[in-house]
Amino acid sequence: MNASPELRAALDAAECAADIARSLYQHNIEVHIKADKSPVTEADVRCENAIREILEARFPSYGFFGEETVSRGIDAENLWLVDPIDGTKAFVREYPMFSTQIALMRRGEIVLGVSSAPVYGEVAHAERGCGAFLNGKRLSVSRISTLDAAALSAGNLKSLASGSGWNRYGALVAQVGRIRGYGDFLHYHLLAAGKIDAVIESDVNILDIAACVAIVSEAGGRFSELGGAPITLQSKTVLATNGLLHAPVLAALG
Repeated sequence: MNASPELRAALDAAECAADIARSLYQHNIEVHIKADKSPVTEADVRCENAIREILEARFPSYGFFGEETVSRGIDAENLWLVDPIDGTKAFVREYPMFSTQIALMRRGEIVLGVSSAPVYGEVAHAERGCGAFLNGKRLSVSRISTLDAAALSAGNLKSLASGSGWNRYGALVAQVGRIRGYGDFLHYHLLAAGKIDAVIESDVNILDIAACVAIVSEAGGRFSELGGAPITLQSKTVLATNGLLHAPVLAALG
């Protein structure tokens, strides 16, 4: 693989984090609850520290925005976006739906991403202009173009149900061919691989999704907020599709 130095650093950092996560998985480690009521464990902190050490050693001028440790250089031209364990609740409850997410944002645009699920056994990565890959195999989104043939995966249904768009979401569900809730990294990997056709999320953090923005986009898909706006550091919602379905889903939700 002809990876750039930046992508190589992200892959190496993800591999280091994977070793830490696997060593602590199913070891009944202590859980702390943060101010936002989300859990954090030794694994989250150790993984982020390891990732930071590798990325900052190779690119000391780049900013670092992490989930668990002190961030710096948020306004830098080049900014690493890191969620060391996306899916801490899954990690704590000992099922393999957690991942490490590492992305690089350059001048406000996400240019590469690594999504590593060490226990599930998948590593996806992408770099702008170079395609997207899963376990070394090139990814490509589906060519499904009608809602009645589409497979849709949704996450964060609790927040979607409490919002003003719940009825429109219900109408969309009635139109699609299949509805599932794969969640977290998995539905983005499936979307990029052409195995499902659209993903909706209603309560996310940019660190949860930044790497997947690169992966889905480089696989030929499209990634936006639920209303169609571009993804930014402040984004909280997601509509990700194979591209062909983006306008029909936006229309159904509008």
